[in-house]
Parts: sequence; C-alpha cells; structure tokens
Amino acid sequence: QVQLVESGGGLVQPGGSLRLSCAASGFNLADYAISWFRQAPGKERQGVGCLSRRDDKTYYTESVTGRFTVSRDNAKNTAYLQMRGLKPEDTAVYYCAAHQTTIGCTYNPTWPYYYWGQGTQVTVSS
Repeated sequence: QVQLVESGGGLVQPGGSLRLSCAASGFNLADYAISWFRQAPGKERQGVGCLSRRDDKTYYTESVTGRFTVSRDNAKNTAYLQMRGLKPEDTAVYYCAAHQTTIGCTYNPTWPYYYWGQGTQVTVSS
C-alpha cells in the first residue's frame, strides 16, 4: 500500500520539543522532496518547511525558522520534523507530503503533491 504515515505528536509544554516522523511505504521517499504543513482549528493549512530531493536543502516559513528542522533517513524511508522551543501558537494537526520539483522544494499548500499523510496532533499547552 502506497502511503505516508505521521507519528510523534502529542501534548507538550511551551518551550518543549517534539520530533514528528513521516514514514513512507510502497514507494521510495528518497525520490521525492518532503514538505510539512500544519492546520489549526478554523484556519487554513499552512506550509511549515520542506527538504529538497537532490541536495537536501531546507526552507522554512518565517515563524518556525531557527526552531524547526526537516530531515530524512533514506535507510528508514522516513522523514522527520524536529520542533524545538514550541509555542502555544504551534498547536495544530501536522501533515507531511511528498512532491517532485525540478530544483529545490516547496511548502505551498496548493502544489500538486503526490502523497499526503493523515496528520498527527500537536498541542502546546501548560
């Protein structure tokens, strides 16, 4: 079965850390760029960051720059979103998606992504 499955979400206090995983099955994740998104209740889906396929360069939206890191482990066919210094406004359902681009990567929610995960809830609260 071809799918992406996120895991690692949960409840964390402000200032804490979480690492989300995005495990691929049925296809080789190394052939794709990876993007992460989040969607809070009542808000539109927001791009968080992405990791390119060819050179592993990363790009982030301003609000998470310096706090979030996208990475991948090709041997495990898994991508990650390491989140540090979490804030209440980071509370959302987080999604990963796989896509292909000529160069670089994108976290534009309207891009035609090949695969989407089902999402994992992250709640930042004291």
